[in-house]
Amino acid sequence: MRQSKFTETQIVSILKEANAGRPVNDIWRHYGISSATYSKWKAKYRRLAASDVTRLKELEHENSRLKRM
Repeated sequence: MRQSKFTETQIVSILKEANAGRPVNDIWRHYGISSATYSKWKAKYRRLAASDVTRLKELEHENSRLKRM
């Protein structure tokens, strides 16, 4: 799977810009993303804060480690 050029923290900040009132079309153009990418991000990260993203990443890492055991 292709790795994103944006980190989870950056994705959350991009979504917060849209929630602050910036037009979504401007966000797509500025960051070079498609509407489908934005929609996937919104579905996955819509209720997360930056601190929640780091916690989510830690939990995913721990879960993968436990699965390998």
